[in-house]
Amino acid sequence: MAHDHSHCGDECNDHDHDHGQESLGAQDNLYSRVDHQNVVALNATNDVEARQIVKPWHERLDEGVFLKSDADDQMIIRIPFTGSVKLRAVLIKAGPGDQTPSKVLLYPNRDNLDFSDVNDTKPVQEFRVAQGRDVGEYAVMPAKFSAISSLTLFFPGSQGADNIRIYYIGLLGQWTERKRDPVITVYETQANLADHEKIQGTDGAFSSPQM
Repeated sequence: MAHDHSHCGDECNDHDHDHGQESLGAQDNLYSRVDHQNVVALNATNDVEARQIVKPWHERLDEGVFLKSDADDQMIIRIPFTGSVKLRAVLIKAGPGDQTPSKVLLYPNRDNLDFSDVNDTKPVQEFRVAQGRDVGEYAVMPAKFSAISSLTLFFPGSQGADNIRIYYIGLLGQWTERKRDPVITVYETQANLADHEKIQGTDGAFSSPQM
């Protein structure tokens, strides 16, 4: 399985902070398209901070706020969007050291996924997570994430510690307004007695044609 991301050391990290990347972050970043109030983390020490790690682009290197797993080194994070998203990449800053997740598994449009069934559910894509203080970019397969309303991330274990830490999650891609289905009204031309409840007091004594 391919594991594409841009974690490539100090030389690449310096390039990450040039003006071109700043512009890309501002134009391509989906931060403003996340339904922040409904971001949820399972097995986290503080659920309030779940939405706080989906930070704006300029705060991606801030380590003041982080999400830490609670009972063990697994964590699930669900991120809903306010419209339809064509996802291009996931950005993750984690760690430090052995508190870095070993990998991340991605599930689009799986809002009810929890620990009881996640291990038996095949992810659409997964990546190894590299240790480091910079932000790793993980490019997804566009055809598999072309029209999604939410993204669930499962971190199945650490790289040696009893828990994991996530400092930042970012999402890159395109957003479009969610299309609403038109309301179609169907009028009955003739009442069908079989489709209606019996009227109280009539004992169901309706006359109907004999077959």
